[in-house]
Amino acid sequence: MDLDAIQQIFFQECEEGLAGMESAFAALRDQQYDGETINGIFRAVHSIKGGAGAFGHERLQAYTHQYETLLDLLRSESLALTPPLVDLIVAAFDMLADHVGAARDGGDAPDDAAMLARLIAAANGEAPGGATPAVETPAPAPVIEEAPVGVSDDFDDLMAMLDGVNAPPPLPLEDFDAAPAASGWLLTFRPPANALDNGGEPLLLLRELLRMDARVLSCDADTLPPLATLDPEQSYLAWRIAVPGTVEEEDIRAVFEFTDGCALTLERVATLPAPSPATIVVAAAPEVAPAPATPEPSAPAAAPVPAPEPAPVATPAAAAVAPAPVAAPAPRPVAVAPTPPPTPVAQTIRVDLDKLDRLVNLVGELVITQAMLAQRLSENDMAGISELTDLDHLTRELQESTMAIRAQPMKTVFSRVPRIIRELEGETGKRVRLDIEGEMTEVDKTVVERIGEPLTHLIRNAVDHGLETTEERIKAGKPETGVVTLSAAHHSGRIVITVADDGRGIDRSRVRAKAVERGIILPDAVLSDEEVDNLIFAPGFSTAATVSNISGRGVGMDVVRKNVQALGGRIGIHSKFGSGSSFSLSLPLTLAVVDGMIVTVGDQTFVIPLSHIVESLRPSDRSVTAIGINGSVLDVRGSYVPIYPVAEQLGIEGGERNPEKAVLIVVEGDQGQAALLVDSIQDQRQVVVKSLEANYQAIDGLAGATILGDGRVALIIDVDALTSQRSRRGQLAHAA
Repeated sequence: MDLDAIQQIFFQECEEGLAGMESAFAALRDQQYDGETINGIFRAVHSIKGGAGAFGHERLQAYTHQYETLLDLLRSESLALTPPLVDLIVAAFDMLADHVGAARDGGDAPDDAAMLARLIAAANGEAPGGATPAVETPAPAPVIEEAPVGVSDDFDDLMAMLDGVNAPPPLPLEDFDAAPAASGWLLTFRPPANALDNGGEPLLLLRELLRMDARVLSCDADTLPPLATLDPEQSYLAWRIAVPGTVEEEDIRAVFEFTDGCALTLERVATLPAPSPATIVVAAAPEVAPAPATPEPSAPAAAPVPAPEPAPVATPAAAAVAPAPVAAPAPRPVAVAPTPPPTPVAQTIRVDLDKLDRLVNLVGELVITQAMLAQRLSENDMAGISELTDLDHLTRELQESTMAIRAQPMKTVFSRVPRIIRELEGETGKRVRLDIEGEMTEVDKTVVERIGEPLTHLIRNAVDHGLETTEERIKAGKPETGVVTLSAAHHSGRIVITVADDGRGIDRSRVRAKAVERGIILPDAVLSDEEVDNLIFAPGFSTAATVSNISGRGVGMDVVRKNVQALGGRIGIHSKFGSGSSFSLSLPLTLAVVDGMIVTVGDQTFVIPLSHIVESLRPSDRSVTAIGINGSVLDVRGSYVPIYPVAEQLGIEGGERNPEKAVLIVVEGDQGQAALLVDSIQDQRQVVVKSLEANYQAIDGLAGATILGDGRVALIIDVDALTSQRSRRGQLAHAA
């Protein structure tokens, strides 16, 4: 595998990490989090940082380093997680997503100077909102200001000079056991000289080991140069560390997963040696550091325990270690809450999407071949029907399993929406709460990939046009914060995605006036409320007073409708002025194989998807009632549904138009129930959907085509489009 392929895997892992962070932020905002939530965010940023260093993305690496510093202080409880800090780390996440996108696409890195300054200030204890955050454990060490001090070539003199200036008191030596410990792991670790350039900061690695109850036995400072020639961006030290035998080898090596070029030896020993008092150095994590206290005069001199991870402008890394005796950290207290049993980790494998698409296409061809074989055996009364039934079951199971591989939860798309909402809040000054429902609803990957842009337009439209300003909401007696609801659910073999808001709703008089002004309809056109609502999908239509970065050019809603129609779906509107609007996108669950009813109209053969069919019947003369000149309705157990002759709707010569001599198929669509009038029903079969747009051109009222068992091509009826044609024709007639 070449480097580019490995880098693509890294970016895929970045996307997964960002998605996990977004979910964690939702828990933070809802005050439903624990220490593992912060740890998960930290691990995601740390992984991105390690990969960025490995592939040379310096700007991304530098940004994640500072982001990681603040998160490390939060997870160690050196900083209290206040609402302003939550807002800061969420804003920093948005900048991180921009950095990842720039690194992936080869674009210019975003300007992160202001965000880095905010992260550094927060890491130094400055509250983002201006108030000093509550701190339960010692606050981070202040940045050491430069002072005119003498330069010594002796490292011990430098340590003595810094003693008591910026470090908490040392841990007592008595905390270490003088006797050798039980069996365990003996680890020797020497980072490469350029470790800091690649994101492998030794202090963070030592902290991870200490969290495994490891002990630093000694620090090798033999390669440390005189202070006059010391390079603060180079690594000179090595450590000898004892790790308890209860820790697995793979867990130890995982700490160094993203470090390149380090000299690492790990061996199992029967007896762990005791720490060497003369050379031991403890890289204490912030959570095990004691509260600041003035040491007693009789206390023995000792090297300082390093403070929590320093800001980039802090004293060079050499100040974090010293050869003088220091005690090991006390064991971390055991949590009171019981540890839940480990959750089995799902095993996954990444597969190129082209390979998966080829598999889906082959399964589709298998379905067609199976249908042809069934047709041939049926026509010739040949044996093998029982075996054919088994083949039919196996083919269906194979098809369903293959499509399940392509299925992805809508969470993949919904996870992007919170950031869009945050950006819109900043641009509009409105306060918005996002409610998400049904994010684990699964759909075909093709739908997931192509629904993102329409959803973005609908969300921006809901915030910009739908929700009122804070002042307008207060005057209307509404809460200051507007609510946008994003939901997904399965319904009749389709997925319905809804974007709703509790804003002002559609002002139909204003929409109509704008449509007349732009020449979309005539001033005397008679339109229903539904037809007026659908005017917002007309090309070039917009009610925005001014053109902004959010709206005003009249292309958003038109793009939404075209993209949804390209997926074989339809969009519906429900709005009440003063109460809000709801946009529903009805899409097929899969774009490859559907169960359908094969019917004839004249000399043509069509397929009606079973997901729309309610029932089929031959009407009596008393169940059909004429309406108007050419219209008629069907009485279905007391409910009247309109009858749509398919031959008339699609312009087919010779098709039956008399309901009493035809078969009526009652279907459920976006317009409610309707009855499709066809000549006869042939069969019910699973068919493979072939795109008309890719092979011919889009035809209104048809969703695609398929190949039947006898080799004929049959067109698949788009029920929603067919039943809404009369409304559109009426609207066009008024406009003419």
